[in-house]
Amino acid sequence: MRILSIFGTRPEAIKMAPLVKKLETEPGVESVVCVTGQHKTMLTQELELFQIAPRFDLAVMTANQSLNCLEGRMVTGLDAVLEEAKPDYVLVHGDTTTAMAGALASFHRRIPVGHVEAGLRTGNIYEPWPEEMNRRFIDVVSDMMFAPTASSRANLEAESLGGRIILTGNTVIDALHLVCARLDQDDNLRAKIDAKLPPLRDDLPIVLVTGHRRENFNDGFGNAGGKGISAALVELAQSGKMQIVYPVHLNPNVRGPIFAALGKEKHVFLTEPLEYPVFVRLMQRSAIILTDSGGVQEEAPALGKPVLVMRDVTERPEAIAAGTVKLVGTDRATITSAVLELALDEEKRQTFTRLVNPYGDGLASERIIAAVTGKNYLPFASALPTGYRHPAKNSARHTFIARSQDVMADRRLSTSQPGLETTPADASAHSCLPGTKTPSLCCAIAQGGGCPRPTE
Repeated sequence: MRILSIFGTRPEAIKMAPLVKKLETEPGVESVVCVTGQHKTMLTQELELFQIAPRFDLAVMTANQSLNCLEGRMVTGLDAVLEEAKPDYVLVHGDTTTAMAGALASFHRRIPVGHVEAGLRTGNIYEPWPEEMNRRFIDVVSDMMFAPTASSRANLEAESLGGRIILTGNTVIDALHLVCARLDQDDNLRAKIDAKLPPLRDDLPIVLVTGHRRENFNDGFGNAGGKGISAALVELAQSGKMQIVYPVHLNPNVRGPIFAALGKEKHVFLTEPLEYPVFVRLMQRSAIILTDSGGVQEEAPALGKPVLVMRDVTERPEAIAAGTVKLVGTDRATITSAVLELALDEEKRQTFTRLVNPYGDGLASERIIAAVTGKNYLPFASALPTGYRHPAKNSARHTFIARSQDVMADRRLSTSQPGLETTPADASAHSCLPGTKTPSLCCAIAQGGGCPRPTE
């Protein structure tokens, strides 16, 4: 069985790495990797770390290209890869432009797609943008949807999709376990990595900051004298009660305002993007993590760190329910108040070390491979947050419905296999497409799905 893994960004590489490494040693599987180069330098760091050698590299990035231009170049390049590699199965991850292009190109060639980290939802197609729309589309065309948590599985079930839903946990926890084990067992490695970090003081708590979301460009990041993220960080730095480390994303829309606002501030260390082991070590040493990243919301709770999320909504409600994450948005006053509260109260910070991480147990990659190859496995034990509802049920804003009368009519329906959790393969009860056995796109690329669940 030839399995093609497609990814292109640094977070994808980290989250796909443990899966790719296990595929390399799986009997009866030929593992092929294609990277798009959506991130270049940052992606190369992680490929070298995990010793992954892609067979294909599309190198699609050019300066200031639009999302439509990027998507078009990716689909064209991936079509040629699919023609040459002829995979039996394609794996994509998450909600990037790379994942969207990989799923679309594979769907056009009727190659089954497995979506790693499926089912995340905010209920608003513009938050995050374009990721929310990307992941909805990918789930529509996926043969298998690997849901990391119970809430992501519930989202998929509510949307009445045609593929199989498998609860796996998140592969980022697999990657984190690998790196933490190396750090914990090797004193020399820890010392070597610590030497790569800025000259940090022992008497001031470390606040680790990451920020790169497109919806935070311009007004979100703002400037030193404004009401956004940059102004909040300036105020926190000038308080003298903490030291801030910010590995700055390479996107010029991030670097420009951040360096302009914080470049000369005392107690602020602006660094280049860090290699993953260095970043993990910095998370271990940090007192508070301030981020707009999705992956960090999953990793930090596993390390017992409080996370303040600079977004208005999150597609990861488990962390909110568990108390490991708090939404603070991009407002200066809200951010500074939340950070200072934690920075000045060590006892409150310590409560986070006793909270349970809801995102994984380090075995997600094994479950995904078992599902794709038809083997039995034990599902990830994930509890649905009390009172959880599909995000679309909580808001009717920005509804987008894509209709198609025949786009899925010939899709291969999955049949149940021993040991795998499945959704019903018989979709004949769907009302969207009379006379067909498969639900149309309107069942999922919309807020709340579209047609009811098939009756069993």
